[in-house]
Amino acid sequence: MIALSVNGRTYTVDVEDDTPLLWVLRDTIGLTGTKYGCGVAQCGACTVHIDGVPTRSCQVPVGSIGTKAVTTIESLTANGKLHPVQQAWIDFDVPQCGYCQSGMMMTVVALLKEKPRPSDADIDAAITNICRCGTYQRIRTAIHALANSA
Repeated sequence: MIALSVNGRTYTVDVEDDTPLLWVLRDTIGLTGTKYGCGVAQCGACTVHIDGVPTRSCQVPVGSIGTKAVTTIESLTANGKLHPVQQAWIDFDVPQCGYCQSGMMMTVVALLKEKPRPSDADIDAAITNICRCGTYQRIRTAIHALANSA
């Protein structure tokens, strides 16, 4: 049995230590907002925060988490109110298919926490997620709008 802190709640899961965190989140705990994309930590669809650091959950063995806090896309909405990044995604029509966007939003939340007014170079360095629809310019526009409103 492994105890995990996910979105401020403790879950005890009966899985092997080497089970990828992504599958524990989706299949064992039932938090399906984190998506499977490539399975090799390249695309970023599975990005969650582990102790505040954006991390590709498809390659993280659940047994390596220990007491670290895991944060998923489900925790961004609080008391029925969207997180500013989620609202910006709506306001600027960021997603097309939307599949990668939960991971993209988790990456942007971490970026804005670290750098509330990121430059284009900061954005380019932080966003290594792959969006097959090519929504990068709308993401950049949303980030700059959030930075200017802070």
